[in-house]
Amino acid sequence: MPKTTITKKRIYTLWSMMLRIRKAMKGSQAELLNGIVEMDETYIGGKPKKRNNDKGDDGNLPTIKRGRGTKKECVVGMIERGGKVKTVIQKRLKFIDLRGIVNNNVDVLNSILMTDDFKGYRPMKGFIPHHTVNHSRKQYVNGVIHTNTIESFWAIVKRGMMGQFHWVSKKYLEKYMDEFCWRFNNKENPAMFSNLINNCVL
Repeated sequence: MPKTTITKKRIYTLWSMMLRIRKAMKGSQAELLNGIVEMDETYIGGKPKKRNNDKGDDGNLPTIKRGRGTKKECVVGMIERGGKVKTVIQKRLKFIDLRGIVNNNVDVLNSILMTDDFKGYRPMKGFIPHHTVNHSRKQYVNGVIHTNTIESFWAIVKRGMMGQFHWVSKKYLEKYMDEFCWRFNNKENPAMFSNLINNCVL
């Protein structure tokens, strides 16, 4: 059998195994979050193009679109203070979409929501206690009101994406996010590996 055929078969077997493992990791997002819950979104995709250092006719450097101005994939995250994290791949960020994410992932009767001042979050106070920090005015912490915990998780995700996986396709982004959530949620669990193996064979 040609060497290239053996290599392709091994790669396919390894990839199938990793997909099964990440499917087992998804179970870490089953329970509703409660208490103080921070919510924020990030954008994941390829590396931004380096901008040209040559100034334009107006004397300014060309700008690079970031965040909501990009074509990257949007991931919405929610995290308990001192607890677990959950993520959802989301195309639209209108209030009705964000409200559905909260209802599906947060115990709204026993939680307080912390977000930035993005307009999609503003009506949240109508069905869950809700506080915001105004990032557009350089406000990042107001007592216990902040989104630093979820932003720290995004830093872990982006370092992992660039340093470990290098590139992730849109098709499998959700599965990779399941892995990041599972790692975070089980980082202090001594039985994390054995539990994962049990989930794989169920």
